[in-house]
Amino acid sequence: MMSGMPPEPVPSATRPTTLSICTLGDLILDVVVLPHRPLVADGDTPAAIRVAAGGQAANVAAWASALGAHSRLICARGTDGGSTLAAAELASHGVEIGGLVVDGRGGVVVSVRNAHGERTMASDRGVATMLGPSDLERPWLAACDVLHVSGYCLLRQPMADAAIEAARLARRVTVDLASAHDIELLGPRTFAARVEALRPELAFATEAERAAVPDLDTKWVIKLGARGARFPEGEYPAPDVAVLDTTGAGDALAAGYLVGGPQRALEAAAECVGMVGAMPRKPVG
Repeated sequence: MMSGMPPEPVPSATRPTTLSICTLGDLILDVVVLPHRPLVADGDTPAAIRVAAGGQAANVAAWASALGAHSRLICARGTDGGSTLAAAELASHGVEIGGLVVDGRGGVVVSVRNAHGERTMASDRGVATMLGPSDLERPWLAACDVLHVSGYCLLRQPMADAAIEAARLARRVTVDLASAHDIELLGPRTFAARVEALRPELAFATEAERAAVPDLDTKWVIKLGARGARFPEGEYPAPDVAVLDTTGAGDALAAGYLVGGPQRALEAAAECVGMVGAMPRKPVG
């Protein structure tokens, strides 16, 4: 059985003033496409298009930094122009980046929104899946208050072994299950076994992701989209805000919860859906 307490700030007597969050997973280049009308085959459809840093673990680290935490990301990244752009943008959000730099092409995800607000994504993970146990920043893991693992790490080797080793070194672990579709492709038993090996005290998931691993025993934050979220503290409704783009909203919610609980989580998610892309706004000045 996995341990119990939901993540809440560590008492000041036992930690530094600033919460330290280390994330493990992808740093990719996000291409977000918001067509102004339905796409037409062999046609040129006007759209709002944004290119920015992304990846579930990178998004959580950036939002945690924006919310006042000390953030670090452990990942494998490439040396191409897209990887350089993504790393520079993430660093501009105050996130330290460690792990593995591979001579090659980094990951890219293209996200296209339809008229109903649903997203279709095409993913090229590039070198992002090459992170192994020997590439971990072990002092970071030993020192952090929380290690947050992207569930995408658990879908492939050697990343799954890297995540499990990282969790062994960290004091507290949380995980986001990432994708119900990918869990089914891998096999729910295999995925659940890898999550259990992390011994997380909290898991973030959509309702579909939670249903994909029904026997997983831990505390849960269930992301309910426009309805809000169900936390260990209870179910909270989402703020009534205009939604522009849902990319990264779940990552903002996870960062907000780790830093400040349910209300901070919902505020961060509400801010995220009011922008295009997954990264938080940069401070002015």
